[in-house]
Amino acid sequence: MHRLDSFATPFYGNQLAERRKLNYFQRFNGKVLVNVTVENLAPCKKMLRVDVEAEKVDKTFEDVTRGFMREASFPGFRPGKAPREMVERKFGNDIRDEVKRKLISDSYKQAIDEQKVDVLGYPDIEEVQFERGKPLQFIAKVETPPEFELPEYKGIPVQREAQSVTEEDVAKALEALRQPRTTFQKVDRELATGDIAVVNYTGTCEGKSILEIAPTAKGLTEQKGFWVEAGANSFIPGFADQLLGAKAGDKRTVNVDFPADFVAPQLAGKKGVYEVEVVEVKEKVLPAIDEEFAKSYGAENLEKLREGVRADLQNELTFKLNRATRSQLIRSLLNRVTFELPESAVARETKNVVYDIVQENARRGISRETIEEQKEKIYTAAAQGAKERVTVAFILQKIAEKEDIKVSQEEVSNRVVSLAAMYKIPVEKFVKDLQKRNGFIEIFDQVMNEKVLEFLQQNAKIEEVPPGQAPQA
Repeated sequence: MHRLDSFATPFYGNQLAERRKLNYFQRFNGKVLVNVTVENLAPCKKMLRVDVEAEKVDKTFEDVTRGFMREASFPGFRPGKAPREMVERKFGNDIRDEVKRKLISDSYKQAIDEQKVDVLGYPDIEEVQFERGKPLQFIAKVETPPEFELPEYKGIPVQREAQSVTEEDVAKALEALRQPRTTFQKVDRELATGDIAVVNYTGTCEGKSILEIAPTAKGLTEQKGFWVEAGANSFIPGFADQLLGAKAGDKRTVNVDFPADFVAPQLAGKKGVYEVEVVEVKEKVLPAIDEEFAKSYGAENLEKLREGVRADLQNELTFKLNRATRSQLIRSLLNRVTFELPESAVARETKNVVYDIVQENARRGISRETIEEQKEKIYTAAAQGAKERVTVAFILQKIAEKEDIKVSQEEVSNRVVSLAAMYKIPVEKFVKDLQKRNGFIEIFDQVMNEKVLEFLQQNAKIEEVPPGQAPQA
């Protein structure tokens, strides 16, 4: 299976085990040398009992010993000419280990291939008996994909918002493009909403320097030449509003309430006082939306820029609507079928989800201590999310098999190149990183899942509804 792999399979008991004899044999000179039985331990769990007859064991000992004899080098003997007894005395343990490895590996692979046992991850091998002149017996405990019947997946009803890109949308996008081209012009007048105040300030809290309360908050204690936009809720809420009407050279006392979720937790919920001197007032100057503006963005002219902006907005809207549609399809499939999941697959995915949640919280500035306090809540949420993701993976895989949806090497290669460009990593390095962590399986899954979801969307029963009425992704 190309999906959730690389886990040794644990054994959880065989209270409900059903044993059935499998028709797998390996013959040597007309005599059965290997036989296998399988016990269904529980949903997604099987135990293979493998018996390799003594003749096969002895023949493998002979083959491996001869191999060691050909390679062995001893003083006084030409390579490959040392007596067997000498080779066995020196390399006996190595020969034994190699025989066991070869017998178990070969017979296990042949057994699961012959009987078409679809195994997830690695087997848990337990040796029962192994020595020269006697049968080899071992047990392989494995996890297998869930067995379930697909629900009806064609014609799933979904709702899709009837949206389109408007001239107002294009105008807003062009306005957003103006912002990075903003210049600032010094003016000799009172500060108005939208202007920039260049200020010097010092701050206190509860009559003390802010540094005494929050030692790492140096920037909140004193700054010179600090830019703050009047009328915007930047810096500390309410700070800039109290500067409106001031001119260069004016001084003001600004009182603030630090929010409960303030970036410096030592100040959260407290009151602060700032002594502020306005050094300059600067007015924002936005460029005109004209031919020169269009060329600054690499467009041939303004009309071409508008066309490009409209196309980008349409792509964004299509992506958003497709995501909402496919989210409904996935939710519908989850509601239509239930089945037991391989425990190791869920455990692995839970670990991945926990990692994603912790990384997202860290990016949002949440402290390690806070994350640690919420670890049980995070794990519970992750476990539920992991179960759904694993369930969806098995459903989509089964649909792909039934509909003969395949992923080509070219599609995987194109996705790798695209991701390397997105992350700004040389393709060669990105490929090596994927190889180290077996990441090509993940890329394969991404492409496959997208193709299956596209198939489901093409075959869905889509109803267009007014904006805001369709279920959100």
